[in-house]
Amino acid sequence: MRLVLVGLYILFLVVIFIVKRAFWTPDLIFAGLFVLFALLGQGKSFAVRFLPFVLLLLSYEKLRSLASYLNKHVHYLGMPHFDQWLFHGVLPTAWLQQHFYHGHIGPLDMYFYFLYTLHFVTPLLLAVAIWKAQPKQYWFYMTSLLVLSYAGFITYVLFPAAPPWLASDLHLIQPIHHLSSDIWGAFGVKNFSEYYNHLSANLVAAMPSLHAAYPTLFALMVRKIWGTRWFIISLVYPISIWVGVVYLGEHYVADVLAGIVYAIASYLAAPWVLKQCSKLVAMVNKHTGNVLLKWSR
Repeated sequence: MRLVLVGLYILFLVVIFIVKRAFWTPDLIFAGLFVLFALLGQGKSFAVRFLPFVLLLLSYEKLRSLASYLNKHVHYLGMPHFDQWLFHGVLPTAWLQQHFYHGHIGPLDMYFYFLYTLHFVTPLLLAVAIWKAQPKQYWFYMTSLLVLSYAGFITYVLFPAAPPWLASDLHLIQPIHHLSSDIWGAFGVKNFSEYYNHLSANLVAAMPSLHAAYPTLFALMVRKIWGTRWFIISLVYPISIWVGVVYLGEHYVADVLAGIVYAIASYLAAPWVLKQCSKLVAMVNKHTGNVLLKWSR
């Protein structure tokens, strides 16, 4: 009976997202998964592990939406110049669109953009998989993801960078078609959660590309937990995203490379961050214990 309820609930979620044409944001994903695990008798365990993470991720999203107000000096030309230097005068976004975009939305465009929309979905689903497969690695992954996100936010404040489509709209580079807008209209997505409806988009958060960084971290964690064979298979996802965000006009190759570096650095920094957090918690507990001991006397 429980499995039947779970199946019906998943079907209900799919229908709601399709009918309402809603976008899967972290708060909605968390709410949906919480009910799912509550049906499985694991609601409390899920909430204890995921609620702090989701709240921190939502706070990052709020900060990211404010980043463009903190620094008005937007960089437009450094990234395309780097791409042209790297590819001997060719701008990869323009080259890809000239060869693969035929004036109308096709299966390849939908494929790239569908993966692009999984920006929040795959990190949460991977977190659930790690929680179930190797719980001891759960906080390592969460720490890596949060370090990566906030490192990106700091960079957005210090180095606001325009994506290719925006530079093209301002006639600073050769014409680029903003494919994401066309595909967004074709998908017909129009509803966000109440929280995301109150966030303002940061149009100059291109460097580094967290759309490239999250899938990179995804592949690193797959290798750490499930081994080389699954890592090789999982590379289809990040490679598709790396190519897709450039093709769609959302990022330069420079942004993608920076995102990959940020992901690797966050992955390597996670053990040190966890160690410092453990020391801090121990120190707070010790101080709190001493205060309570003095008070009791």
